[in-house]
Amino acid sequence: MRAAELLNQDFGTLSDLIAAHAAEQGAKTALVEAGRSLTYAGLDALVDRIASALQRDGVAAGDSVAVCASTSIHYAALFLGILRAGGIVAPLAPSSTADSLAMMVLDCGARLLFLDDAAGAALTPVAARITATRIALDGSAAGQDFTAWLAPAGSTPACVAVTAQHGFNLIYSSGTTGMPKGILQGHGMRWSQLRRLVYAPDSVVMISTPLYSNTTLVSFLPTLAAGGTLVLMAKFDATQFLQLAQAHRASHAMLVPVQYRRLLEHPDFDRTDLSSFVMKFATSAPFPADLKAQVLARWPGGLIEFYGMTEGGGSCMLLAHEHPDKLHTVGKPIPGHDIRLIDDAGYEVAAGEVGEIVGRSDAMMAGYHNQPEKTAQAEWYSPQGLRYIRTGDVGRFDADGFLTLMDRKKDMIISGGFNIYPTDLEAVLARHEAVLESAVVGVASAQWGETPVAFVVLRPDAAISAEALKAWVNARLGKTQRLADLRLVDSLPRSHIGKLLKRELRESYQAA
Repeated sequence: MRAAELLNQDFGTLSDLIAAHAAEQGAKTALVEAGRSLTYAGLDALVDRIASALQRDGVAAGDSVAVCASTSIHYAALFLGILRAGGIVAPLAPSSTADSLAMMVLDCGARLLFLDDAAGAALTPVAARITATRIALDGSAAGQDFTAWLAPAGSTPACVAVTAQHGFNLIYSSGTTGMPKGILQGHGMRWSQLRRLVYAPDSVVMISTPLYSNTTLVSFLPTLAAGGTLVLMAKFDATQFLQLAQAHRASHAMLVPVQYRRLLEHPDFDRTDLSSFVMKFATSAPFPADLKAQVLARWPGGLIEFYGMTEGGGSCMLLAHEHPDKLHTVGKPIPGHDIRLIDDAGYEVAAGEVGEIVGRSDAMMAGYHNQPEKTAQAEWYSPQGLRYIRTGDVGRFDADGFLTLMDRKKDMIISGGFNIYPTDLEAVLARHEAVLESAVVGVASAQWGETPVAFVVLRPDAAISAEALKAWVNARLGKTQRLADLRLVDSLPRSHIGKLLKRELRESYQAA
């Protein structure tokens, strides 16, 4: 069946689409990375070899396979190979702490762990706790050599029947203590996203965020589904992005707001030919209205902002180029997505009032892996018994149906597109003998969008400087979680019922 016919079906698989593209346009370039490239025919053959090797090593339908590495052609092909073998992809963030990585590998139950040299070094402190067989995607000493591990050329994996309910990927939330939450997304959820194609076979799409991020996958996967070309960057660099976008005549890019800021501030931005761009996308972090306006004014092509969660539920879309007067919003609900606002008691608020954002669509997580209580906490059911996903954000719809985000009900910080949970950082602070109590808040950052700052009350007679304590804490956090500042205070502001007033801390810091 041709790719176009597959996409018209109510359900299908990305693996079948890759095979169809290989048959229809085998010589077309699918992946580009660091001067190397792979056609659709080459990709399909490599995916077969990977899937065959996985099945040879005992990976069965529904088994998770862990990947912890930088973006590469091998990583991209492995992702697809795991799916073809019937497995679930568990992409792990190399920037996580060693303890978190060990816990995630154990939680997902992976018997195979694909990694690179940097990830191998990060895992050194917990090496004894990880029993999964290691395969090095980059040919380093981090594990078995990937090319040697592959099944022989021409291998064909056993066909695996996949339904909409089968697991597709397992994406973990950040965490430094306790168990990070594994967000299980099914094939049905992903298929619904693939069918809403904004890409075409002639699309050339820049991938400059990591493959373990859902931000990346909502661009990476539909591009392959459409038969387009992906230009992969192992790590974002503004100079390299501009050079690659010009050289490959890029048509699309998914970027987080801090990347837009860095690109616009680059001295070569206005000298770079970006006239090939059709559309840019943004998600994952607050996108200031003034920055959106700069993108519209200086970068050819349209701009679309998405608001949603990795957990799925309801999403909004702002066609910024069509609504320049609504840049302070995140747009309207995507067709087929039902978004409602509820109060603390779980009742819908009146029109124009502020409430917590909950959403429902055909793109919803199955739940948090091995954490039914957390799953239940993330759900809201309408009076009709329909299941919605709670966002933890609060917002308000204007008279035109555009959603404005007011604040985050949960105090999550989004820094450079990565989620940071203050409670994780506060738990690390609590382990220091000098700390009596602490509070971590997110403050505005020109570089990162937001960045975490800690306010700490020391125990009586404790003697440690703010800089020394910050260094101690940051040494125990993942790279994306580290504190930008730490302030010692006599007390933390609280309400008359003892509730910690983090808003006051944030405002006092920004006013200083």
